[in-house]
Amino acid sequence: MKKIISYPLSFVLYFLFLGLICVFHPIQYVCFNVFGYKAHKKSVDILNFFLLHLLFVNFSTAEIENRANLPENKPLIFVSNHQGMYDIIGITWFLRKFHPKFVSKIELGKGIPSVSYNLNHGGSVLIDRKDPKQALPALKKLAEYIEATNRSAVIFPEGTRSRTGKPGEFASNGLKILCKYAPNAMVVPVTINNSWKVFRYGNFPLGIGNRLRFIIHSPIAVKESDFNTLFKQTEKAIKDDIIPV
Repeated sequence: MKKIISYPLSFVLYFLFLGLICVFHPIQYVCFNVFGYKAHKKSVDILNFFLLHLLFVNFSTAEIENRANLPENKPLIFVSNHQGMYDIIGITWFLRKFHPKFVSKIELGKGIPSVSYNLNHGGSVLIDRKDPKQALPALKKLAEYIEATNRSAVIFPEGTRSRTGKPGEFASNGLKILCKYAPNAMVVPVTINNSWKVFRYGNFPLGIGNRLRFIIHSPIAVKESDFNTLFKQTEKAIKDDIIPV
């Protein structure tokens, strides 16, 4: 029954989603080129507010549980499990005061209204996971950027999103580069639950009645431990709060 109901609701949600990203594309362009970074970021924040709350159309919600008093004016590296598109939307909105910049796959850098423009102009980096010669300098550039600006980076060590909610194996290389070139940063584990359920049937129809939850764990200072210990602590914090499938 839920799947049957989800067909018309999903059509409405997709229609509104596409409309929003098309409308905000020229808005982003004007904000960035005329008014600069702050205006552009504000436009991205507003866009993601609306995109996140489109979940109401499918009787779904998203909430944040912040278990940490995160420092401002300090570089942060958010490390999260990856379940779907709404991971990025939720992090962008809920953690907006930390200016999150994403490590994203290079394929998203072209052809998607608003999304591609923001990835190319908002401070995020696009990496080719099959080409280390391209990926490593891009990660270094992002690390140096957050170190200099006291902003934040977001990385999904799984790489590919989980379609069942069960976390995949975490790769350490990307986080290692970020930590190396942002030595004053703090690593913040983030657990995301139920985002995968939005796409439980694939891209259409969308799942309905879901409660997306973003859990922010206590930060770990890069300088306070060796990388292997930091990586294990981060992975454990994330995975311990993932709801079993």
